[in-house]
Amino acid sequence: MSLDEYRKREFKQVGTRVRRPDGVDKVTGRAMYGADATAPGMLWGRILRSPHAHARIRSIDVSAALALKGVKAVVTAEDFGVPEDDFTRDVQDNCMARGRALYDGHAVAAVAAVDQATARAALKLIKVDYEILPHVTDVDAAMQPGAPVVQEGRVQENVPKGFSDNVTAHFEFGHGDLDAGFAKADKIVERSFKTAATHQGYIEPHACLASVTSDGKADLWCCTQGHFYVRTLCAGILGMEASQLRVTASEIGGGFGGKTTVFIEPVALMLSKKAGRPVKLVMSRDEVFRATGPTVSSSSDIKIGMTKDGRITAAEATLRYQGGAFPCGTTEFGTQAAFAAYDLDAVRTYGWSVMTNRPKEAAYRAPGAPVAIYAVESVVDELCQHFGLDPLDVRLKNAARKGTKSSYGPTFPDIGLVATLEAARAHPHYKAPLGPNQGRGLSCGFWFNFGGNTCVSLNVNTDGTVGITEGNPDIGGSRASISLMAAEELGIPYDNIRTIVADTSSLGYNDVTDGSRVTFAVGLATIKAARDAVRKMCARAAKIWGIDEEAVQWKDGAAVPAGPNAGKFPPMTLAEIAAVSAETGGPIAGHYEVNADGAGVSFGVHLCDVEVDRETGATKVLRYTVFQDAGKAVHPDYVEGQMQGGAVQGIGWALNEEYIYGEDGRLQNPTFLDYRVPVASDLPMIETVILEIPNPGHPYGVRGVGETGIVPPLAALSNAVSHAIGLRMSELPMSPPRILKALGGS
Repeated sequence: MSLDEYRKREFKQVGTRVRRPDGVDKVTGRAMYGADATAPGMLWGRILRSPHAHARIRSIDVSAALALKGVKAVVTAEDFGVPEDDFTRDVQDNCMARGRALYDGHAVAAVAAVDQATARAALKLIKVDYEILPHVTDVDAAMQPGAPVVQEGRVQENVPKGFSDNVTAHFEFGHGDLDAGFAKADKIVERSFKTAATHQGYIEPHACLASVTSDGKADLWCCTQGHFYVRTLCAGILGMEASQLRVTASEIGGGFGGKTTVFIEPVALMLSKKAGRPVKLVMSRDEVFRATGPTVSSSSDIKIGMTKDGRITAAEATLRYQGGAFPCGTTEFGTQAAFAAYDLDAVRTYGWSVMTNRPKEAAYRAPGAPVAIYAVESVVDELCQHFGLDPLDVRLKNAARKGTKSSYGPTFPDIGLVATLEAARAHPHYKAPLGPNQGRGLSCGFWFNFGGNTCVSLNVNTDGTVGITEGNPDIGGSRASISLMAAEELGIPYDNIRTIVADTSSLGYNDVTDGSRVTFAVGLATIKAARDAVRKMCARAAKIWGIDEEAVQWKDGAAVPAGPNAGKFPPMTLAEIAAVSAETGGPIAGHYEVNADGAGVSFGVHLCDVEVDRETGATKVLRYTVFQDAGKAVHPDYVEGQMQGGAVQGIGWALNEEYIYGEDGRLQNPTFLDYRVPVASDLPMIETVILEIPNPGHPYGVRGVGETGIVPPLAALSNAVSHAIGLRMSELPMSPPRILKALGGS
């Protein structure tokens, strides 16, 4: 479908707010989550974790644990092989320490026993001889020559001399003459920023049930954002053929990027293999915080030049990300995203990946982008303030648009940034009055969006209903959106379609549910699969009518003659064609497999009003509005939920959430009591404004919306607080003690 055809199309079902297919099961407790899986003869697994930030493991004595009645298996790193490729080896070594414990909470051994009490008792009997080593948890300290080295031999060739071996990679993006650009500026602001690591905060802890049989076949049930990827990783770690491992995804109680890899699944499989019985592993909240991936923490230096009329003449950023005890995977994203919202003649961004003695990072919505754009948008706001310019007008003047050469290389096609900025300027929120100690903040946001490998099967049942089989766990309403798109194509009611998530043995490979890819990529494949089924149903009608297939078309859920020359036949509905399918050639199904591209980048703009109590340092969010381009909102309720959820998580990141490490390198706040996430009473109703600038890469114009929403809040909150207190904040979170310290220094 061309963009012109799309604009002329009147959707009948896409864009409606139908009931969610998983709602009843979830509110009644019938939905099966990872920890709900059971099996006959099941054992309980538990993992022993290092109490040290960095230590050499001299020896592990498991004999007493094995001798305990009820213990059926014990595993350590010695039970695993050594994968050939670095990435799989890093995943495995993060699941079970080999030779050295690299952070507080790093797994060193695991047991399987007949009940949880026996498993806990067995852990206490395992004797680990540690040699405590120097540690480093701060990104800047880890870069210095002479810093404790987390892992040797991980430095890439492009890293210049003069840093510690913890600096593993260097990235650079940009174009133009920076010196000439800065020379044109009437004002240059240079400022440094720091951000703390934060956790995704999902309510459901990691859980799985593994069963390995004596013939080498295995089943794994787990809560994950990508069970095909879990199969790939686990098969690689255990040396299995992928076909011998079937992985089934449960319902998921939150992921946000944190369940895109494995932490306990290979351990459960190895325990089951050794014990010869199914093994269930469920993390405690303490384990989730200490041993699963939080975000990066960062430090950055930003330099931006601007003319007095608000034109940005040059921009430069240096970003330093620590991703824990293994090479960081998100630095490149942050380096690319930093200035993506701007049309700049001279821009350069440098990124540094750094290892520290912390848990291995995992994605958190738009990984790498929030902290980079926070720093950039803070400096842009400061320049606007210096010149007395309207921050929305300045952003409109410099906004990336169709034809802009992005700061990271590609030239943008149709994008929605200007439209979101104009919508924000026209909204009543932007001109609403503010009171004492109140401030308003603004920020743009950006994310790349991805497509990826996708496989969909659509089956037409003989009663006229339709079953769709797809392979991506539903973490944001994708089952409803997929059913809506199929209903639109087929011309049948939404309630006549059921979408399920298949296991890894029932469908072709599907990439992880991440990158805001599912509604785009799986939706595209669903539309194509529906069209495949429609072609086949038209052929069946042609056979019944005795005319050529080309003389039949699909309209409003039925096959009809394409014109008067095709003959006069009454429409044959999908249900009528399906009812006689056995007599016209057998079952009817549509299929489509694709490595989808054309996902289209995503932009958003957030407005935020806050009030700061100068006596306590507490910040209250008074009003918050999100403007975002969705391409086409397939199910507006879910789109609004994604926008609101990203804003709330960003508010927590900006105001309270942080990993706090003591001088001993141990995490001090591994519970929700001490790790403060926003609750409903902390927040206003998050207002949303959905814009629909069609993505030409999708038949319905869809853009992913799941990640962009978490990008602007950090800067929007920081700018708002800075205006409220009259001081520029440069470190996140802006917790009450940090704000009081800033005010005391004034």
